[in-house]
Amino acid sequence: MKRYLVRNAARWSEADPLTDFIFPWEDRPAPKTEFRAMHDDTVFRFRFDCMDEDLVLPEGPTAKERALGADRVEIFFATDLSLQCYYGLEMSPRGDVADYAASFYREVDWSWSFEDLALEPEIREGGYTVIGSIPLKALHDLGVLRGREMFAGLYRAEFHRKPDGTVHCGWMPWVNPHTEKPDFHVPASFGVLELK
Repeated sequence: MKRYLVRNAARWSEADPLTDFIFPWEDRPAPKTEFRAMHDDTVFRFRFDCMDEDLVLPEGPTAKERALGADRVEIFFATDLSLQCYYGLEMSPRGDVADYAASFYREVDWSWSFEDLALEPEIREGGYTVIGSIPLKALHDLGVLRGREMFAGLYRAEFHRKPDGTVHCGWMPWVNPHTEKPDFHVPASFGVLELK
């Protein structure tokens, strides 16, 4: 199982870059995607830096609808690999969030909200950055931080416009789940985040 070491650090330069995001279901190179995470005694912080020359950011009546139709980065946290209880955070470059509690298989409670999530999104030339923070206590209270480890999935939804104006949806996990069709909602797409 893939593991990522979350260092006790104060600066992003001290956090190890994770760049293993791929297109398992397409035969094309994946755009540069970099994830970093760090923590202190009270907060887990994460950062996605994504190269993207064609941002898809649709309008919609709710933040969840806007996030689900947009280029975005995602983190899933699970209490264990049965996925009988896991939490999804899907975050767009402009800070729209689709957050939910779920159980296997794709039984989603859209009324649930990750109230302790704080985001700092930034759209820049050639891409975007999403920085977020979650209190360690919130992760512990949800049952996903056990000891120094968390089961987590790290993903990117990479959308682009085709010549005919339609949008192509590309799916990039950190851990290749080896499913026939794109699917992040399976135990095989998770790895471990270990707090040092």
